[in-house]
Amino acid sequence: MVQRVVPSNASTSCSPPSWSWTAVADLIRLRNQSGTWLLMWPSLWALILANQGRPPLWLVCVFALGSFVMRSLGVVINDVADRDFDKHVARTSHRPLAAGRLTLGHALVVALGLALIAAGLVSTLNWLTICLSPIALFLASIYPFCKRWIHMPQAVLGVAFGWGAIMAWAASRATIDPQAWWLLGATTCWAIAYDTIYALQDREDDQRIGVKSSALLFGPRVPLAVGLFLTGMMGCLLAAGYLSGLGMGYYLMLALLGGIFLGQVRRLRFPIAPHAAFGMFYQHVYVGAAILIALWIGTPGTTP
Repeated sequence: MVQRVVPSNASTSCSPPSWSWTAVADLIRLRNQSGTWLLMWPSLWALILANQGRPPLWLVCVFALGSFVMRSLGVVINDVADRDFDKHVARTSHRPLAAGRLTLGHALVVALGLALIAAGLVSTLNWLTICLSPIALFLASIYPFCKRWIHMPQAVLGVAFGWGAIMAWAASRATIDPQAWWLLGATTCWAIAYDTIYALQDREDDQRIGVKSSALLFGPRVPLAVGLFLTGMMGCLLAAGYLSGLGMGYYLMLALLGGIFLGQVRRLRFPIAPHAAFGMFYQHVYVGAAILIALWIGTPGTTP
């Protein structure tokens, strides 16, 4: 059982904390980039599909760097929104704002700097992508507050992550074809599934402090819910592949991933420790990479 924690003494210090690059690195989760990968994969999926397996290198670089910047901005906004909640959750009590290592002003300066970098990256893209970018910022900004309003905030996270696929498609073709919307649907279902698994780590604390999550919403039906959303993800990916005329290699890779998903759902039928839940969540970083490889293999003309 997760134990209650007492806020760090740093938060009760009389003198305000000074700038610390170590604390800033912790604020943006520099040592843990799983979120960056999960945000980046849908964008790269779209770049592969929209460019017949050969996306321009500069677009890959823009969206890779943009994923790092936007994920960093997202976690800063999250920590600002949750700075009072985080003090009472064992897993998050040592975050810089919760522990008093940085002030709210420090975090807002970091957020502004990241937003300016993101704007600079978007300015290199076409007008359609620029027009779509405020939606990405809006989604990143409201997600941390959704856990107060709705019982499945993971759905908002999924749309936020999937919007990268819409922008990448628009940046490639200056239009949005049906395949891009199917990738958005796949990402939304995927994020609900893996973030429900992630939320299992904090289920007791979230219930105690009144934070909403899909892990609490589904309760004992978590295995069924995760299985259904992963099935929805696979259906969306199949539709995107069919519309793009992908080859058999793509579908064989999806079948392999289906077996992995089935194993996860079976594991969720039994009690799971927080560290095991995180391990299952982290497997989805590799799932995203496998889908990228599958898209490339399945694109006609990219393999001998």
